Amino acid sequence: MDLATRYMGLQLKNPLVASASPLTGEPDSLRRLEDAGAAALILPSLFQEEIEAETARYEHLTSVHDDSWPEGLSNFPKLADAQHGPHEYLELVRRARQAVEVPVIASLNGVSNEGWTSYAKQLEQAGANGLELNIYFIPADLAATGRDVEQRYLDILKSVRATVSIPVAIKLSPYFSSVGNMAMALHDAGADALVLFNRFYQPDIDPSRLQVLTDLKLSDPSEIRLPLLWLAVLAGRTRASLAASTGVNSAEEVVKYLLVGADVVMTTSSLLRQGPGHMTTLLTGLEKWLDARGFTSLKHVRGIMSQRCLRDPQAFERANYIKILQGYQAPAMKAGGLRSIVR
Repeated sequence: MDLATRYMGLQLKNPLVASASPLTGEPDSLRRLEDAGAAALILPSLFQEEIEAETARYEHLTSVHDDSWPEGLSNFPKLADAQHGPHEYLELVRRARQAVEVPVIASLNGVSNEGWTSYAKQLEQAGANGLELNIYFIPADLAATGRDVEQRYLDILKSVRATVSIPVAIKLSPYFSSVGNMAMALHDAGADALVLFNRFYQPDIDPSRLQVLTDLKLSDPSEIRLPLLWLAVLAGRTRASLAASTGVNSAEEVVKYLLVGADVVMTTSSLLRQGPGHMTTLLTGLEKWLDARGFTSLKHVRGIMSQRCLRDPQAFERANYIKILQGYQAPAMKAGGLRSIVR
């Protein structure tokens, strides 16, 4: 069974990728994921805010009494010598490269142009095989236009692309007014791959304690449909690699994503729920599905249900929306219960 695929210019043995999570933050768990079948590994995100906050705390602690106790300052290491900045993350990249043979992709979340470019370069120098830009930006400024938001993504990508030579992927938001046009613009700006989609975590409210809740909810298969739609639309229409993300719990979701044109399928939540060994379950399930239908290669399956390949491309457009609404029957209608309710 030939499951080989290419993602952001990297040759992978199969389409399953372990995306960023606590499981990819330790060399031992990275090895377990590789042994279970992961074809590439995405490290947890490096957050620029955390690095700058840590540096600011250190500067404060070493300067707060510099007038009253100057001789004591000699006991503190110089800021340039202290283990601040992205040192720990860069060391993780190096250790990960030594621990596994599959590609290691670093993830970066910046807040300034200098941060994006500086850390991107350091990640490349540390040995990352590729870089995923995790642009987590909520346009809460009511004066910001849609074009402002789009340009922010493009400017970040162009700056990073001009700084590094390793492949660059970008996690795409589902909230652009024209997702397809934005995807094409990002590819033109230098993106080697597009990840659909970045899963923005929305807060909840605890009405009894009047508090904002920021608890993490893992994704489930019910969330697959939005990325499924846009992967189907984009497949075959952009030269950028396409990565499916969100809602993967079983081999069924993996198959669906591949059918609409994904080059790779990423999963985090299922691995957090069931452990690194679940990667083997996903891989085995994919192989069984292909074998049962006589497919010997992934290339015979990928994209055969994309919009471009379907006889009825309207299945992914407005016409299908109307059919779905007209064809829906509520349980009460199916059982004849609606008539009794009306009476």
